[in-house]
Amino acid sequence: LLRPSLALRIEKALEMILQSDLPIFMVIGYPQHAEGKLFNSLTVIKGKNRLGNYQKQCLPNYQVFDEQRYFSAGDTPCILDLEGVRMAFTICEDMWEATPVAQLKGRDVQILLNINASPYHLNKTEDRKQLLNQRSQEGGVPIVYVNQVGGQDELVFDGASMAVTAEGDCHYLAPSFVEGLFPLDIELADAAGVGEIAAQEIAAPQSIEAQVYASLVIGVRDYVNKNGFKGIVLGLSGGIDSALTLAIAVDALGASRVQAVMMPFEYTSQLSLDAAQKQAVKQNVNYQVIPISQIYDSFMEALTYEFAGTEVDVSEQNLQARCRGVLLMGISNKKGLLVLTTGNKSEIAVGYSTLYGDMAGGFDVLKDVSKTLVYRLAEFRNAEYGSEYEEIIPQQV
Repeated sequence: LLRPSLALRIEKALEMILQSDLPIFMVIGYPQHAEGKLFNSLTVIKGKNRLGNYQKQCLPNYQVFDEQRYFSAGDTPCILDLEGVRMAFTICEDMWEATPVAQLKGRDVQILLNINASPYHLNKTEDRKQLLNQRSQEGGVPIVYVNQVGGQDELVFDGASMAVTAEGDCHYLAPSFVEGLFPLDIELADAAGVGEIAAQEIAAPQSIEAQVYASLVIGVRDYVNKNGFKGIVLGLSGGIDSALTLAIAVDALGASRVQAVMMPFEYTSQLSLDAAQKQAVKQNVNYQVIPISQIYDSFMEALTYEFAGTEVDVSEQNLQARCRGVLLMGISNKKGLLVLTTGNKSEIAVGYSTLYGDMAGGFDVLKDVSKTLVYRLAEFRNAEYGSEYEEIIPQQV
């Protein structure tokens, strides 16, 4: 946002859209440089004309948001007459505070369009429904709420765009985690009345497992693709965390872009070896077995003097994990693959992990998934994700 080159690229992109001369109205969000300031803005385009512009008034600065670091706040509503329809426009956080909607009172607004990059968390759709119920009644206007879909860094945006009536009832709800074109019909009785939104499509509710699994798949897919990796590599141990991570990776990228590596040591059980191989074969990924005993022995030999006179403890255990981390990072560098780490939220919360070992990598898929939810997601993937039961994650895992 602070680089001058980005502003040039944005202006070039907007100009390309204008020159395309498309016969539709478009609303596009973009960072706008104006009067020596930077605004979080939207512009309304039809054909080769920019019909209006709105600068976001409410800048969130909590949790994952730090917009006040970059943007200046606007202070003016945007109401446009589009072929006889008076439409107002706001951006994301403007809906979570009362002022922007209050500014529209008494201005004969028929429809309010709110565009969003609203990240997902559990039950977020219900939170938004309650909010829109309140704001639509305060403003006496129906609200069309459009939300981004996709992953960006550690955030996932879930879509679930919706439309509510002036009375606050949700009469359209698009699917979560799905990009698409979702037509919405709004009836306008006359130029003075607000739009009437009849009950239309309402996406079926999702279980917690379905929501979380979809968010993890889309998060992995976009993180890998947007950062230019050819695919991913992970250590497949025969345990539940790496098994679930592998299933998510394959669903996100396809088997041809996924490599799994089993790195057994003398304590690795035959059950772990068999279970890991069974899943790798079932999912048709590139699967390699690289024993670490000789690597471990070499490290121990080099550390003979440093470890002399001490008892065997967690140091030696951590050394095993670090051998595996070195191998995975070597494969990553050579092949251009992102290393997925496999620690879950419960382990990370109590520090049950090895620095430079199982924490070595670029993206932890299960970082916000508790151990109990890991098991539920594994069962969900086997039983409900596909068209029929398929034991992608073996029961012995």
